[in-house]
Amino acid sequence: MTYITKPLAHHPALPRNALDLTRRDYEGSMSTLCAGCGHDSITAAIIEACFEMDLPAHRIAKLSGIGCSSKTPTYFLGRSHGFNSVHGRMPSVTTGANMANKDLVYIGVSGDGDTASIGLGQFAHAVRRKLNMTYIVMNNGCYGLTKGQFSATNDKSSPSKKGEANPFDAIDLCQMAIQLGAGFVGRSFSGDKKQLIPLIKAAISYKGFAFLDVISPCVTFNNHPASTKSFDYVRAHNHAVENKLDFVEPQEEITISYEAGTTAAVTLHDGSRLILNKLDHGHDFRDRDAAIMTIRQNANDGQVATGLLYVNETGDDLHDALQTSDRPLNEIPVSELCPGSKALEGINARFR
Repeated sequence: MTYITKPLAHHPALPRNALDLTRRDYEGSMSTLCAGCGHDSITAAIIEACFEMDLPAHRIAKLSGIGCSSKTPTYFLGRSHGFNSVHGRMPSVTTGANMANKDLVYIGVSGDGDTASIGLGQFAHAVRRKLNMTYIVMNNGCYGLTKGQFSATNDKSSPSKKGEANPFDAIDLCQMAIQLGAGFVGRSFSGDKKQLIPLIKAAISYKGFAFLDVISPCVTFNNHPASTKSFDYVRAHNHAVENKLDFVEPQEEITISYEAGTTAAVTLHDGSRLILNKLDHGHDFRDRDAAIMTIRQNANDGQVATGLLYVNETGDDLHDALQTSDRPLNEIPVSELCPGSKALEGINARFR
């Protein structure tokens, strides 16, 4: 694979965040994806979210599997830790890294094939274990690297570019994530940065498993008029469960004006808040069953439900369940990790 580096020179007047970094400092190599690919828009949203959150790049770990989507970590956060794993195995690699160093911010990038087919089992167990990560699926309904075959998320009613009908029902990853116990579930569209950026920021701030399914049209194989993953279809059938999202970090004063009954606030574990100006007052994003019904009802009506679909504000993560040390394991000396045979005998005695 050829990587094209960006020029180091940039305009001296570029805006800087609290770390004295510009957006350019959060970028990576030049994209080699098809011109107009929705994945590049998601990459830009990740860059913007991390820049606005003042995240130090060396405290972020980005991980991916195989596919067009899994190439994108090359194009953002070039100063961060990164690992491109094998097909469908990103969740287990992230689990191992998280167990070793719980203090990093973990962003996993995957595709609909990487997650809903070969990696489905890995995805399911990462969710049920409440791994503390942000899991982003760039969902285009096809295998872009192998000439556009249907993926498991492609709708049954959606034909291929050549007109061939998909004979199978689609897997809805948002419904699955909610059912398996994900604490934060949202869906967005690569072409809607006003909705996507606050969702990414909130997902990164969430303690536990945060899942984002982002519809990202494949301009080469799955952007024809009949495709339900095309730009035109999603724009025409996008039903946002709120019409505005604002993310407020804990150090900022919260100032918002709204009419009673039209806005809801989600408080995350670090004190940050996600403010939702609700378009559909019937959707309760704190109710798992209601979230699943919202997704299903919109799908039955030919609509794509986007926005914050479900959140558990009191969620925990894998380290809470396992009661691990407060210190990252990679900072604990061998003498404490391996205290000797007497300690091991005591542990074994408890199970006799």
